[in-house]
Amino acid sequence: MKIISFTHIDGVVKMVLKGDSSLLVNHKPFFIPDWSEDIRMTPCVVLRVSRLGKNISAAFAYRYFDAVALGLNICAADYAAQGDWTRGWAFDYSLPLGKWTPIEENPWKDLIISMENAIEQASKVMTIRQGDMIAIDCNVVSRKLDKEEVIQINNNVGEELLYCKIK
Repeated sequence: MKIISFTHIDGVVKMVLKGDSSLLVNHKPFFIPDWSEDIRMTPCVVLRVSRLGKNISAAFAYRYFDAVALGLNICAADYAAQGDWTRGWAFDYSLPLGKWTPIEENPWKDLIISMENAIEQASKVMTIRQGDMIAIDCNVVSRKLDKEEVIQINNNVGEELLYCKIK
């Protein structure tokens, strides 16, 4: 299983690979690492890949994912600014993930790249497989995380979609 993340780097949408150790699930807290002075987060939508594919056209991309979840794409901005993308974006627990929901209930539409284009671009570079995830940042400015804050996002009927406590 791999996590393919689309994020803004130097004002350009870039694709970054994250390992499965980047996932943070089940309401576990995120601990701000002591090796960085500038930990930031951007809300993102995460797609769950449902079938094997390579060189997928955007027109057929909807066939390749079956659920979405809200997430937080956490970045060590000081390292990312130096060009160290692995330490900047792909460190352990840098992707807190919320509850999976069906595609029809996608809670966030304002993404830096469309879901279909993300599938197309990722599948041009590598084969995507069932169980892979594609994280697409929302089109908002990242913000610094503070210790002891709680990030909680609910849908319009009050159901929790994402919860993460920062320590």
